[in-house]
Amino acid sequence: MSAIAAPLSFAALGRRGEGRGVPSPARFLGSNSDGFRFRFSALSDYLRIRTSGSSSRAVVLCMCASTEVPPTVAETKSNFLLAYKRPIPSIYNTVLQELLVQQHLTRYKKFYQYDPVFALGFVTVYDKLMEGYPSNEDREAIFKAYVRALNEDPEQYRVDALKLEEWAQSQNAASLVEFSARGGEIEETLKGISERAGAKGSFSYSRFFAVGLFRLLELANATDPTVLDKLCTALNVDKRSVDRDLDVYRNLLTKLVQAKELLKEYIDREKKKREERASESQKANEAITT
Repeated sequence: MSAIAAPLSFAALGRRGEGRGVPSPARFLGSNSDGFRFRFSALSDYLRIRTSGSSSRAVVLCMCASTEVPPTVAETKSNFLLAYKRPIPSIYNTVLQELLVQQHLTRYKKFYQYDPVFALGFVTVYDKLMEGYPSNEDREAIFKAYVRALNEDPEQYRVDALKLEEWAQSQNAASLVEFSARGGEIEETLKGISERAGAKGSFSYSRFFAVGLFRLLELANATDPTVLDKLCTALNVDKRSVDRDLDVYRNLLTKLVQAKELLKEYIDREKKKREERASESQKANEAITT
């Protein structure tokens, strides 16, 4: 896959999907007794996160490694539902449930590793998915319930993501790529990733990691597409995998926008029907009383 030609931004990622054969958004929405259900035929492909690795600095090992028996998918889903008991609109809930299942499978692989770039990628995907959610308080409560259902720390995800965001905002294209020449907490984290990625079989790459890299570039205002190539080289990460995963993420964003637009149209249409029925009922009552 060729390098991204447009300036690097999430808005540009979304626009790249226009006119490139993205399926009709009507395919991803259906009507039932509960209202609209969000359907992503390609979502499972996006959420199959490949991981591998072993212990190293700046990472947190899976709690279930070695002798501890991991929970089942059903138990993880049950933990989420017990932690957040309020109903979630189906346009969000269907994607969240699929995301949770796939992340469970990643989380409990033998050599799963957490790292801050992964955290930034997940936080970015979650916040994009839940953009426009009716309640900010509920959106954060869902986030905490989701991460805790995986026996991880939601505060650590947020803190690590924020640290990386603040660091990236102070960088430029050159300094972002030349992290190995400097000291600092984030620089040491990136050096550790580079070392693990350079040692075959010891780095936990995932699509969340790819999104995390892209977010760093965006915040550093590194709009030249070649910067992504250089950063992947510095981190010993396969650029083709990153390109592919960002392309899938771009398609996901496009479908989210399309689906939310259709949902809004549906809600507006149903609201208009209710108002018309209420008006007709009022007129009928007035006719009876007169």
